[in-house]
Amino acid sequence: MAISPKKTPISEQDPKVRAHNFKEVCLGYTPEEAMQEASRCLNCKNTPCVKGCPVSINIPGFIKQVKENNFQGAWEILSSSTALPAVCGRVCPQENQCEGPCTVGKIKNRATGEQNDSVAIGKLERFVADWKATQPKAPAAPIPYNGKGKVAVVGSGPSSLTVAGDLVKLGYKVKIFEALHKAGGVLMYGIPEFRLPKTVVQHEIGGLKELGVEIECNVIVGRTMTIEELRKEYDAVYIATGAGTPKFAGVPGTNLNGVFSASEYLTRINLMHGYEFPNFDTPTKKSKNVFVIGGGNVAMDAARSALRLGAESVTVVYRRSLEELPARIEEYHHAVEEGVKFEFLTAPMEYLGYEGDDKNKMGTLVGIKCIRMELGEPDESGRRRPVEKPGSEFVQECDTIIEAIGQSSNRVLLDAWPELNTTKRGYIVATEPEGATSVEGVYAGGDIVTGAATVILAMGAGKDAAKAIDEYLTKKAEAKK
Repeated sequence: MAISPKKTPISEQDPKVRAHNFKEVCLGYTPEEAMQEASRCLNCKNTPCVKGCPVSINIPGFIKQVKENNFQGAWEILSSSTALPAVCGRVCPQENQCEGPCTVGKIKNRATGEQNDSVAIGKLERFVADWKATQPKAPAAPIPYNGKGKVAVVGSGPSSLTVAGDLVKLGYKVKIFEALHKAGGVLMYGIPEFRLPKTVVQHEIGGLKELGVEIECNVIVGRTMTIEELRKEYDAVYIATGAGTPKFAGVPGTNLNGVFSASEYLTRINLMHGYEFPNFDTPTKKSKNVFVIGGGNVAMDAARSALRLGAESVTVVYRRSLEELPARIEEYHHAVEEGVKFEFLTAPMEYLGYEGDDKNKMGTLVGIKCIRMELGEPDESGRRRPVEKPGSEFVQECDTIIEAIGQSSNRVLLDAWPELNTTKRGYIVATEPEGATSVEGVYAGGDIVTGAATVILAMGAGKDAAKAIDEYLTKKAEAKK
């Protein structure tokens, strides 16, 4: 049977409608559509898709089960490798990982000579996880304690949830400590509802709780709980506190009222339900003209959120070209469809404040001064360095600027634990792939080690660390015998 050259289309909200609500954009496959898409998989023996997956999911295996209408079988394969399939199926950059090396996508269509689409692995993963969430719940079988020790996990993002899930399945007693009032880390505060519904995140966290993972929120390790208390009670520690401290570009006018970090802007909206004000107590700024600085997924999230909050105009300013845009191409396309404008090869020079006689408006943002760029020689990142074009400055009116140019490590725990070696940039030094730190029995992974990266890479670090922690505690237990 000939393989369809194109992915099975997936339903989405109409752009004109979704630009005004926070409901999920992608509506997912029906069972029939999922089986149709699964039939495109060649079930390759060399499994390039698995090699591209940071958590090594048996991708051909679960897709084969979908093709055969055995969704429970597909779930069992998926859940053996990942604790967050519904999350990964929505937000992971599959185009650069599992789908990138897909054999189907390397084949040219004989009739047209065009390259085939890769199999929609991410959409199929999401389908299986969403299907499972609709099924009657069977009581989780209790996992007996292995007697080898207790593990503390600091932070509750994707890396933490992964290490906790893997360790509890091995019989360890695991407790997660989260500083905020809801578990989930960046999945809760960073990614908008229209991309990742919070009910999906909490459902997957609920599955971990059923396995026996304990979660305590409103605990700041290094402040409300001391390092000494943590080490005394637990035999091993995994640190995955992420990179949630915002960076600013240092543009003159950054302190004006109306300039936000993307971290604050999105946390207000996502974690604190600002988009549902006044039903929730968190207000959000009513904006007319919004400029977002940056070109990553966070910039897309901020721009699309601003549009949904009622902004008349939203413009993304990025200093390189579309070809270098770090955001997922799907997120860029969705933003364009919804009406977000883009100023490529452009950088901010100054944020302009009110200069009139009204004292109530003093210190308020009223505009942005930018300059056009051109690409020069490659810099240390390997990308061509943006260079200013003299005389190309221009000014635009705006009342809101959101800087989405990256994040750095949270220093609270690190300052309280000076024995942990850190890099010049403030990230924890840890071995690869184990995640061992300079303190015996303490491991680290995710963005607190690598800097801001993807959900799936953080999960991969969690899986590697779980193996290392198991080996460490097993050796300690054997030495005591």
